[in-house]
Amino acid sequence: MSENDVNKAAFHSRDFSAIFDHASIGVRDIKHAMTFYTPTLAALGLEIVMDKGFAVAFGNGSGRQWLWISEPIDKDTDVVANNGGHFALIADSRATVRAFYEAAIANGGRDDGAPGLRPEYTPTYYAAFVLDPDGNKVEAVCRKDENN
Repeated sequence: MSENDVNKAAFHSRDFSAIFDHASIGVRDIKHAMTFYTPTLAALGLEIVMDKGFAVAFGNGSGRQWLWISEPIDKDTDVVANNGGHFALIADSRATVRAFYEAAIANGGRDDGAPGLRPEYTPTYYAAFVLDPDGNKVEAVCRKDENN
């Protein structure tokens, strides 16, 4: 597909059904990471659904759409944040995006894009970007109009 040949129906879709079974973010220290992730993801309605000690899974209670936060399985391998990769999590409102951002900053996250419209994506794309304590980029996004 060429740069000018965008599937506009897919790009502007309002179908947010999941395509992943689960995803994982690597962290150096799970206990330290949970002081960031637990309150930050709670702002999006996500809660711990499984705790393996070295890895913790968050979900929304409506299925197996889990986000794992995990120390490396190979303890001799360093965790390095992926430059350019990030996780975008659905927020049900713009207020929820703001709550996510505030919780992240209050719990050791760093700003990587304050809450606001990103009309270069779509006219109603409202998002915030933060870096977790290990430098992983996490986004909350709401694609609804302001009144929704």
